Amino acid sequence: MAGITLAQAQAQLDAWLTASSAVATSQSYEIDTGNGSRKLTRADAAEIRQQIAFWDSRVKALTSASAGGRRRTRYVVPE
Repeated sequence: MAGITLAQAQAQLDAWLTASSAVATSQSYEIDTGNGSRKLTRADAAEIRQQIAFWDSRVKALTSASAGGRRRTRYVVPE
């Protein structure tokens, strides 16, 4: 996923979460995807969930990577 920053991934996740909330309370929602806008309706709830899952995983991966990922700890017991 070259070139996408944590801030960009978080912005996308926030946009899709907003779309989900809006669709839950009304019939449709329009979102600007950067390549034009898309109108989402209740019938698109599955796509909204899929996009939320995708961007959530990207945010988590980028957050983990920026924190240095998983670190090994080595304990030395004095004799």
